Amino acid sequence: MFLRALSGLTLCAALSLCAQTIAITGGTVIDGTGAPPRPATILIQDGRIAGVGANLAIPPQAALVDARGKTILPGLLDLHTHLLADGGATGVDWGKALKLYLIYGVTTVADMSTYPEQFEPMRALIRDGLPAPRVLMAGRFSTPGGHGAEGGRGDFHTQLVSTPREARAAVRRFAAYKPDIIKVFTDGWRYGFDTDMTSMNEETLKALVDEAHACGLKVVSHTVSAARAAIATRAGVDVINHGIGDANLDRETLQLMARHNTGYVQTLAVYEPRSANVVEARKKRWVNLMANEPLALAAGITLGAGTDAGMPGTPHGVSTLRELELMVQGGLTPLQAIQAATLNNARLLGVDSDRGSIAEGKLADLVLLGGNPAESIENIRMVERVWLGGKEQDRAALLAAIRAPGPTPFPSRPVPALLDDFESENGRSRLDTFWINSTDIGHDHSRMSFQRTLRAPGNQALSVLAEMSDKDHPFAAVILPLSRGSVLPIDARNFTGIEFDARGKGEYLLVLRSRNGALRTDFNASPVWGKVRLPFKAFTQADTSALTAVEFTITRPSGEKAFLEIDNVRFYSK
Repeated sequence: MFLRALSGLTLCAALSLCAQTIAITGGTVIDGTGAPPRPATILIQDGRIAGVGANLAIPPQAALVDARGKTILPGLLDLHTHLLADGGATGVDWGKALKLYLIYGVTTVADMSTYPEQFEPMRALIRDGLPAPRVLMAGRFSTPGGHGAEGGRGDFHTQLVSTPREARAAVRRFAAYKPDIIKVFTDGWRYGFDTDMTSMNEETLKALVDEAHACGLKVVSHTVSAARAAIATRAGVDVINHGIGDANLDRETLQLMARHNTGYVQTLAVYEPRSANVVEARKKRWVNLMANEPLALAAGITLGAGTDAGMPGTPHGVSTLRELELMVQGGLTPLQAIQAATLNNARLLGVDSDRGSIAEGKLADLVLLGGNPAESIENIRMVERVWLGGKEQDRAALLAAIRAPGPTPFPSRPVPALLDDFESENGRSRLDTFWINSTDIGHDHSRMSFQRTLRAPGNQALSVLAEMSDKDHPFAAVILPLSRGSVLPIDARNFTGIEFDARGKGEYLLVLRSRNGALRTDFNASPVWGKVRLPFKAFTQADTSALTAVEFTITRPSGEKAFLEIDNVRFYSK
């Protein structure tokens, strides 16, 4: 049924893409404000809503969309996603995740998974035509030993702060990358079934929030317990994310949140029990979440909608629709749930001046449904047509691109032979990228540090020190992105292999990260500097058409220490 509906709309989509003026007539409008549905015509001109009303004059050149028997909503917003994770759907990469949101009528997402070096190249791809909703990218902050820092992705990904001074300095560093919002992990409670992590103290959190607000940035917090909710509210966070799962919210905390205009988002889709074998701690958290939603609503707290999509069992796009269904199960009316995912989310993110409701002057981000979700929230799944800035999205083409094998195609660029000699004055590689660190995952991951050191007077190298964690298969790696954030691939097929100077002790692993899979091979280094030359044919595969990073990995038995020094990393030809 879904495919038949898509194929029948291809011509209409093409006509709408070409038209500057569109009139959607005969439909029922749910405008996102919580007002009752009403019959109205929507007039779109130059990507914005030019009028909404029952008796609008329609310009003769307007392309007409017959919406009789159908419902029009503002495009949905998802306040919490992880676009770089696949949600358990194998083969869904970043580009395909973006398309899934458009297919399901989600026209704005807040992405909590990127790091600053990725912001601009990702934004550039979207500006250059990659199909995507409007994406807000978050700078991430946590505490040493806190949640968000256990994924093995290194300190490049999440800034770790313990004091107000550190927090202010870290926000200022991030602000240079122009994040859209700030995500801060304030709460180390692990839901009663895992070891708790560290939490951010109130003084540090308040300093972080104050500095973010001074930079014009909203702050969304990972806060999941009642006691930490009061701390986060007093510190001034704009949105408490993930919902309170350890207890019912007490009257004092609810009143505090209401006075501070603190938004509340529960991400029910990621927490929903999906089997009969749910552990008791998860059941208890779910009961608390479902009880806290109507309590927050009754207290006058602004409820938003987010999913944590990208996390296991929470697929992109459709999970946003599931979130609304779960919010209704928790006690909201369908109109209240829709308002949470439209105008409320836009207000919480600070973008309500141009989206979130169907009103004159706002962006024409719209969804046409085959049924009325005010009558039954399950009708939110009856998505038939989607407009982004007045341009209808070709949902059939989007679905075909998602189902196509392999990653979303990005243009590969040529790369110079010299990758880095560690002599640049600005501390970046010769490719204008930052080296980054990575370890095994977990709160108790391996420890490592790296920095430039003098190999000889006037000659710098990179020195890596590592201490293996007490777990199976520990590792520590230092990674050279071949483009900023490893977003755009490079084409190395004009080269024969990779070479570098090395000093160390024993065996190491070299990995060439690729959009088509990783290429791996071992190499040895001794305490005396020597040149290592590795032909591409020595790797586990030889497809070098879309490389994204070069990774030097140290693997040793648990608890051991190791070092590696490298210099003059380059591709070579015969």
